[in-house]
Amino acid sequence: MTTSSANHYPMPFTRLELAVLGVVEGELHVLLAKRAGDPFKGRWALPGGVLRIDLDESLEAAAQRVAQERLGCHLPFLRQLCAVGGPQRDTERSSWALSIVYRALVDVASFDPAAGKRVEALAWQPVDKATRDGTLAFDHAEIIGRAVEATRQEIRNLELPRGFIPERFTLGELQSLCEQLLGDRLDKSSFRRKLADREAVEPIDGELRTGANRPAQVFGLR
Repeated sequence: MTTSSANHYPMPFTRLELAVLGVVEGELHVLLAKRAGDPFKGRWALPGGVLRIDLDESLEAAAQRVAQERLGCHLPFLRQLCAVGGPQRDTERSSWALSIVYRALVDVASFDPAAGKRVEALAWQPVDKATRDGTLAFDHAEIIGRAVEATRQEIRNLELPRGFIPERFTLGELQSLCEQLLGDRLDKSSFRRKLADREAVEPIDGELRTGANRPAQVFGLR
């Protein structure tokens, strides 16, 4: 195919969307941005931005650039979630729009985003509320649902996110964190049996966590 013939194919309007998840007060939340411009000016949405072929060497580099521009920070543990597109996604700006969605799980205590370019404000919202929020811009409520389910499925499979999980923990602390991510209680015996079957964690020799109860063995991810 020659360059001239390739130019006959119009390209879609392409964006990056960021589903940033974190635990706030013991409950899984998603970070939302209030849009400063059209379309959906003043509405809450996932932070996002346009792919720039003059600036972005890869899709992940584009996602990190958008994070810097919208949130003023780098996103750890960034993973591509899905691609969504169609003629009805962004009719005000394009006849066909495509979004590449990335998700990140962050430690809210050490994560300090700030409203940046084209963002009026940032806010954490419980994921169960966000996925039912019909006022969110575009199809972002549905995208949030997909990000939450992908994250929770990993936790159910004990694909524990290294870097997000503390380096040292007791089994009780690990179970509590998993329950916060899942939004559900876990049976203690079944959880520990599954950890052992998967060989997901290993004891740290000589380290015990003391407190009101009897000392507890400290573990790390295997």
